[in-house]
Amino acid sequence: MTERTPLDDLKSALTGAARAIAHQGEIDLAYSSDAPSQSGLHLKVPMPARDLPADQVAEARGQVDAMALRLRHHDAAVHSAHRPTDPVSAACFDAMERARVEALGARRYTGMRGNLARALDARIRTDPIARATSRENVPLSTALELMLRTRLTGEPIPPAALEGVLMVADRIEKGAGPALDTLGLALDDQAHFAEFARAALRQLDLTLGDEDADEAGDEDNDDTDDEQPDAGDEDASEDEGQGASEQRPEMDGDQSDEGEDQSSQELGDDDDGDIGESGDDAMLPVRPNRPTGDVPDFDYRIWTDAYDEVVEARDLCDADELERLRTYLDQQLTNLSGAVTRLANRLQRRLMAQQSRAWDFDQEEGLLDAARLARVIVSPGQSLSYKIERDTEFRDTVVTLLIDNSGSMRGRPIAIAAISADIMARTLERCGVKTEILGFTTRTWKGGQSRESWLAADRPPHPGRLNDLRHIIYKRADEPWRRAKTSLGLMMREGLLKENIDGEALAWAHDRLIHRPEDRRILMVISDGAPVDDSTLSVNNGAYLDQHLRNVIEWIEKKSPVELIAIGIGHDVTRYYRRAVTIMDAEQLGGAMVEQLAGLFETE
Repeated sequence: MTERTPLDDLKSALTGAARAIAHQGEIDLAYSSDAPSQSGLHLKVPMPARDLPADQVAEARGQVDAMALRLRHHDAAVHSAHRPTDPVSAACFDAMERARVEALGARRYTGMRGNLARALDARIRTDPIARATSRENVPLSTALELMLRTRLTGEPIPPAALEGVLMVADRIEKGAGPALDTLGLALDDQAHFAEFARAALRQLDLTLGDEDADEAGDEDNDDTDDEQPDAGDEDASEDEGQGASEQRPEMDGDQSDEGEDQSSQELGDDDDGDIGESGDDAMLPVRPNRPTGDVPDFDYRIWTDAYDEVVEARDLCDADELERLRTYLDQQLTNLSGAVTRLANRLQRRLMAQQSRAWDFDQEEGLLDAARLARVIVSPGQSLSYKIERDTEFRDTVVTLLIDNSGSMRGRPIAIAAISADIMARTLERCGVKTEILGFTTRTWKGGQSRESWLAADRPPHPGRLNDLRHIIYKRADEPWRRAKTSLGLMMREGLLKENIDGEALAWAHDRLIHRPEDRRILMVISDGAPVDDSTLSVNNGAYLDQHLRNVIEWIEKKSPVELIAIGIGHDVTRYYRRAVTIMDAEQLGGAMVEQLAGLFETE
């Protein structure tokens, strides 16, 4: 019999406490290397160090207490019935409900109050509010939750978030201060609390979005109609009536409308039809009739780029570890990958519909029409026995997915980003659209060798960017998906995710894309926050990285043929990008990627 360790004893104590708090005897607790998570009665918390440091134990206790309180006091059906549909309002509503649930525990159990505070401190350290430099950078949902928590429990705002909260406190107090005061009256009644919370959001001039529900339903119906083959048949019959030009699609409309389950199974198989295996990188020369368009410098200084690296994912760890990481990624997101695959199948059907081959028949030259073969034999002098393929309107396209690999993406967000990118690459490859997947982070925390070089030079002022960049190539555009799929597992590697310097990463991805030979080039950025590098910002203007990102985005949107779109996870990217969407839950990422790409292709 194996000897029990202190970690085992802690796990037993946490499990017992969770069962007692939640009144659920079937709760199961496990340690994880990721952020804390909950799925039904299964709880996961980060594993403390073997010597059980007091602060890590308190954080684990607080995380378990919070999840147990949610099991006991939160009704998912009531929450869903009152939850706004607008993403920003929904995030605020979720945060206020979390404050209610945790306040119930903090007010009733003195010991739990301290545990919850330590868990909150740990959560705030990775929240964008801890590094906000202006009120536009402050997540309203986090600030609202912390101000409501203070009202309900009397606990102070965590020091790491205090500066950010103060930036928006006036707006919240003036707009919804009295409404927040009334929330404490309904602490034990979730339905009434939800009504009061919605009233507070209205007073903050937030759009709840409920009035748009009918319109959303209509759009779903429109999507369903788009997937029916009847439209193609009508076009065919209309062309036949014109006599000279008869359309017979090579791909039958019914064939493109196969069930999603069958399509999901097809996406799961390796595709032997390799696309573009002829070159390693295939960064072909620019066509003479298009602009070169590399992003300018914008007076952006770099102390040194001697320690930067652009590296293949497979070169950062050995093949066996990549296989293990890929398997771990697949296991983490088994349920979610099915949902994203179904959405991707809809995108595939839309793209394939645009690429259906059509022909003009009864032509005097072209390819011999097999359907007119009898005519050729009977009347060899008959000249109208050929067909010519029509030009498709679907342009040769390449898509680059640029994924933020910063520390704040750690856990479920980066796993969802990886699996969504994987499924998008498979889907687009089947449609003849090449896909490149890139990531960006830094090699170290706190500046690395670049900062050491600056210190050795006696710290000259305004050195510019002061960290060692790491730009990662997970999949090249001309690389088949089946060869690159294990590389995406690298995003699960502990210690990979560090700082994020978005402006240089965006320029790098753009410059790779602009030299591609395809007619249409699309760059999708997936990020969860503003650019942050403590080493750089500590010796430069606080908006140094932010301003460079804005300059790069503006140049690409106004002067480059590359089409730029962005998806923000819990971070409003619409203030940076003209074509952007913000999601408040990482699990919405797959759907957002599909809809953004589908919108681009359909509005071409």
